Formats: sequence, C-alpha cells, structure tokens
Amino acid sequence: MTVRYETEGRIARVTIDRPARLNAVDADADTELERIWSDLESRDDISCIVLTGAGEKAFCAGADLKDTGKQGVDYWADPRPNGFGGIAFRRTLDIPVIARVNGYALGGGFEMVLGCDIVVAAETARFSLPEGRVGRMPLDGGMVMLPRKIPHNLAMGMLMTGRQVPAGELHRWGLVNEVCAPDDLDATVERWVADILACAPLSLRAIKQTVNRTAHLAPAEAQALKLPALIAALTSEDGIEGVKAFQEKRAPVWQGR
Repeated sequence: MTVRYETEGRIARVTIDRPARLNAVDADADTELERIWSDLESRDDISCIVLTGAGEKAFCAGADLKDTGKQGVDYWADPRPNGFGGIAFRRTLDIPVIARVNGYALGGGFEMVLGCDIVVAAETARFSLPEGRVGRMPLDGGMVMLPRKIPHNLAMGMLMTGRQVPAGELHRWGLVNEVCAPDDLDATVERWVADILACAPLSLRAIKQTVNRTAHLAPAEAQALKLPALIAALTSEDGIEGVKAFQEKRAPVWQGR
C-alpha cells in the first residue's frame, strides 16, 4: 500500500507511505491519491482531512524520478488536471485539508502543501521547488500557486534558486500557519482539527467552496454568487442549532444537515 487512507468520526487521514523513498510519489501512489480525493468529494460525513507522510524525515520529496512504471520519467512531465498528487490546485474538494509537514516537502511535495488550506509544520521541516536544478519545472502547481500565496519576490526567490526554506521562514511569509517542535507536531495538528470540528460541517463546506470558486471574481460578483454549498448551509438545521446553542450557552450538536 503506497497511500494509507483512514477515517475516524468526521476526520480523514491520508498518509503517503513510502518512507524508504522519502514518500516520493510514483505512478501507483499518484493514482491512489486521485482515487482518495475523488472518494472524499463524494462523502458528506467528513469535516476535516489531515495529509502527511510516513516516518519522520519527509512529508513528500516530490515525484519519484526512479519510478519505471507506466510511462517512466516522461509520465511526470505531463501536468495533471488537479496538480501534483491530485491536490495542488484541486478546486472541487470542499473539505478543509491540513498539511501535517513532518520533514522535507520538496518539489511536488511542496506543491501538495500549496493545495492545502492549513499548514502545520515541525520546525525541522524544509520546503523547496528544486526542479530547475535538475532541468525540470514545477509544472504541477508550483509556478502558478506559489506567486498567488506569497509576495512575488519571495516566490521568485524560491522558484529561481531551488533553495530549501525552513518552516520558520515560511511562517513569517504567511504560508505556514504554525511551527512547532517535532515532538509537538501531532498535538498541534489535533488542536487545529478540534477547532475545525467545532464548526458546522455545512458551514465549512460553504466557506471553502466560496473561497475556491470566487477567487477570480470582483468582491461584488463573488458576494452575489449563491453556490450550492452556501444555499445548503443557509437553509440547514445546523444553522438553527448554532444560534440556539449560543443562546442556551452550550456547545452545539452538529448533524451535518
């Protein structure tokens, strides 16, 4: 198994499980990741996804250039519709995704981070888009996503040098939400998960769907767009429950409907 996919309650955990290869993604893992994201898109019982890599050394070292499956190295030259790992610029997954970055996030691995909504990283984590150093380009999200996430010069500094940037530096740039000691990584991620689960599931979907579908629009146009997830949240039982729980000074009990 190249990717572990586990669910517990309203949480899904997706783990690239190739630690001997620094969790580099080969053709089989790429196919499995796409299958997992498609499955999650069809579910209404999941409110948070945690994406990570197995072991302590790497989140994901990008494409496995030693992979000889499918079309060999040339397979990786073809951009995927949803970006690297099926997540780098996926816009149809309305569930919040947390990147749990435990080590190296290089090339496609960093592109996967760029596709996540919240990034929690160990202070030992390192991020890089080194494709230029091996005569390639970050085709599957890096070139188009990074300049949209951080200031132009900072993005170009990474893209044009391939240098590894520590988690603390990316935190100062606003790309990483929180940095912690490696031993505290799981506890920190679970705190973020708990905060997400405290929110109404339909509200979370409506928020993410609106952000993803309206980024190209002027504010007035975006505000006027009534997307399906937004309508569902506005007319939900959870919307009534949230107000009632606030008035009664208790925690809401979300039903996801």
